[in-house]
Amino acid sequence: MRPVKLSIIIVNYNVSYFLEQTLLSVRRAVEKWGAATEVIVVDNNSVDGSVAMVRARFPEVLLIENTDNPGFSKANNQAIRRARGEYVLLLNPDTVVEEDTLQACANFMDQHPDGGALGVKMLDGQGKFLPESKRGLPTPWVAFYKIFGLAQLFPKSRLFGRYHLGFLDKDQTHEVEVLSGAFMWLRRKAIDQVGLLDEDYFMYGEDIDLSYRLTQGGWKNYYFPEARIIHYKGESTKRTSMNYVFVFYRAMVIFAGKHFAPGRAGAFSLLINLAIWIRAGAAMVGRLLGQIAPVLLDAGLIYGGMYFLKNYWEANHKYVPEPYPATFMALAVPAYIVVWLTAAYFSGAYDKATRTSRIIWGIFVGTILISAISNFLDAYRFSKALIILGGTWSVAALVGRRIAVHFLQYGYLSLNERRPKNIAVVGTAAGSRRVRQLLEAAGVSARIIGHVNPATDVSVEDSNDDSLGELRQLEEIIRIYELDELIFCGKDLPASKFIALMVQLSQQSSIAYKILPEDSEYIIGSSSKDAPGDYYALNIGLSLYQPQQMRNKRLLDILTSLGFLLGTPFFIWFEKRKAGFLRNCLRVLAGTRTWVGLRHSAGPQRTAKAILSPADVAEQGAPLTESTRRRLELLYARNYVPATDLSILFRRFRWLGQE
Repeated sequence: MRPVKLSIIIVNYNVSYFLEQTLLSVRRAVEKWGAATEVIVVDNNSVDGSVAMVRARFPEVLLIENTDNPGFSKANNQAIRRARGEYVLLLNPDTVVEEDTLQACANFMDQHPDGGALGVKMLDGQGKFLPESKRGLPTPWVAFYKIFGLAQLFPKSRLFGRYHLGFLDKDQTHEVEVLSGAFMWLRRKAIDQVGLLDEDYFMYGEDIDLSYRLTQGGWKNYYFPEARIIHYKGESTKRTSMNYVFVFYRAMVIFAGKHFAPGRAGAFSLLINLAIWIRAGAAMVGRLLGQIAPVLLDAGLIYGGMYFLKNYWEANHKYVPEPYPATFMALAVPAYIVVWLTAAYFSGAYDKATRTSRIIWGIFVGTILISAISNFLDAYRFSKALIILGGTWSVAALVGRRIAVHFLQYGYLSLNERRPKNIAVVGTAAGSRRVRQLLEAAGVSARIIGHVNPATDVSVEDSNDDSLGELRQLEEIIRIYELDELIFCGKDLPASKFIALMVQLSQQSSIAYKILPEDSEYIIGSSSKDAPGDYYALNIGLSLYQPQQMRNKRLLDILTSLGFLLGTPFFIWFEKRKAGFLRNCLRVLAGTRTWVGLRHSAGPQRTAKAILSPADVAEQGAPLTESTRRRLELLYARNYVPATDLSILFRRFRWLGQE
């Protein structure tokens, strides 16, 4: 067999849309280089169609299908054992490589036989440098500086900035201690000497460990900025996640205990764990404040308005001119506010793109409830007029607050988030039409201003009225048309070209970028390194995850759980697992479980675990295949209405106690 120069290994988990773009960029780079290369994709039990996509679009790829998710290290090791290349490249599935990247890295490593590993300059989705491209060892002190924020405060300090080596020029080649596993070019001879990735690390830390073992084995790790890639999800994209805080910093504990302080692992672990809880607590508090701040602000505005309405009504309209009792403002008004805001929440007043009608309807329902309930509480029956006036003020407060916040953010008065984006397509007229079709199918609110021709020899078709000009005029086009976003057509523009444009324009404007890979149904991008990658997809939206339906589902879970608990003496006798039934009622009530949902398919990370699947109803006869279960769950999610849950609960009532 022909000797293989490079084995490219990509571990994938539920990012089909990014993986497709990565493989397309790899294919172009391999074709341009011409060296014998094999590509191995290890899929860790994805349920988003990744495996089918790879088989259909990339028959040249060697595909390893895992039936579970063994983690990043184990999956990479599976492929390394099968790899035949002189070099091995560990590559993330959310990257884009330039056409010259593979050849440039191979040439550098061929010329530096002491190199055990090589990393490149990584850019985020906006063309900005990702500092994790080069790193220092997380010694106890370096870890301490990072965890407590000193590295972020003094990034270029030789003392505090050693984690990301901010004092080293990002545009110069350097020997470094640690490279990123997002793009880690390895010499096979070096791997055979120092060993594979340490499988004690499920995710994060394995690249640090391997980098360190390479240097301990006498090899050098090089940071090579003459080759560039886009990496959509840099470290900073996950910093607000509590799971990231725990997993990442615990990886530091494993590393330090293994290499630096085996005799003092206990003390170091205590220090790091203390820092972990501090960081996790700060992340949780920050996220909680961000979520409840709008509600607290609305509550404060309503309370203040009710105070002035009470004083006005006492002085001018109250039949008996005497003050309302203190319990009115202390107990009654806070209760009114809870009812108003709860009703407003369930009507969609706190959705990202709400409407005035939703706010009015929510407050109206809340006002009716308050009036009805107050009739049964003589001690708290104060004034129907104040309830109606309070409801009117609540509508004004909620609408006014949103308009004011929007004005401060975007500079114009509106209730919704933003005006439609001004978008230009960098590609041919055919590419521009394809982008329009995808955006319309995805329901994206945007104005396609036109397309920018990627070449100077423009055909008659591309020189129509839709053409805005040529690439050399791009900066002027952005300014004149006040563009918010550029979409690059991967079929019409090489990766090296659009990456160079992103880097150039990132210095002068805050425009966003997205990429339409060749023959893809996804337009992919990322608004910043502090936001995860996103995409516009042609896929049909799922009703289950629409905000209104999620609220309805949660309300149904609460009401049914309360009903089951109240009727436990009767219902318990029908259950196969009686203790499990009571436990599940409490779990659903707490929000950690939902009665019906996806058990065999991937949903949003924060979705509660489901007790029943819609596939359970169909499985009463012969057992179903896993693909059939997923298809039934997709139909359930796409066409979801609360009545479906009630039907499944009724038909599978005896199994409500299952895990």
